[in-house]
Amino acid sequence: MGFEHGDDAAVYRLTDELALVQTVDVFTPVVDEPYHYGAIAVANALSDVYAKGARPLLALNIVGWPRGKLPLTVLGEILQGGAAKAQEAGVLIVGGHTVDDPEPKYGLAVTGVVHPDRVVTNAGGRPGDVLVLTKPIGIGAITTGIKQGKASAEAAEAAIRLMGVLNRGAAEAMLEVGVHACTDVTGFGLLGHLHELALASGVAAVVEAGRVPVLPEAADLVRAGAVAGGTARNLEFLADWVRFDEALPEEVRILLADAQTSGGLLMAVPPERAGRLEAALRHRQVPAVARIGTLTEGPAGRLSVTV
Repeated sequence: MGFEHGDDAAVYRLTDELALVQTVDVFTPVVDEPYHYGAIAVANALSDVYAKGARPLLALNIVGWPRGKLPLTVLGEILQGGAAKAQEAGVLIVGGHTVDDPEPKYGLAVTGVVHPDRVVTNAGGRPGDVLVLTKPIGIGAITTGIKQGKASAEAAEAAIRLMGVLNRGAAEAMLEVGVHACTDVTGFGLLGHLHELALASGVAAVVEAGRVPVLPEAADLVRAGAVAGGTARNLEFLADWVRFDEALPEEVRILLADAQTSGGLLMAVPPERAGRLEAALRHRQVPAVARIGTLTEGPAGRLSVTV
């Protein structure tokens, strides 16, 4: 698996029983606290491996650092947060690389493993599949609100806690029950990643906006202008692919395209297994267990959003 369907990671078959999974993710700070930023960056990078049903094993730190502008002690805190989150995931950080950069950046190149017959792609969805989401959306609005000084301490704390949650439990539930397709929800937002999944699977999709879990305060922050640049670009890209119900408020449309950091997994599961998947997710105490829509017959990649 490579570039063909815009999937979350590359998968390379080594033997009939072992495949290698590779991915990389790096971004600029989304929160003020260096330790939390490091932990979030690691959780985010590992999500691409979990979305494939794989187990992350090894990682390399990738750092851009403004030498002379920020003290190295701050970088140390970032790396400590990343190391702690990697340890929680059972992942070894075995090295890395740093470059002089005017803006701080941190992330991981991650290597994982999976049985070739158990790889979960974004291309296996089928008409009738139920869409299940495992984290609320609105992270982008809150992190933008933090930067603009508009987010409350409670909203910031909730977003930081959510971004730090590994998608390991969700991936374990997915493998236990069996799903047709999966992707993690990150920079392209919920609708952007669903569009990719539907396009790769050759199906359309319907999303029930009222069923999509949203972080408290996110809608208020969007109304106050806390809209990330990536979110605006997502909406622009989706204009030809998404039909919104006219009754949907503007802030809801924006949140559905909200650029997430370390968001949840979005799974397409056969309807007869949906209940078992929900039970398995609840057993692992994932942040949200939400049926948000279905895959349907129709033009590949086309999305309809109802109230």
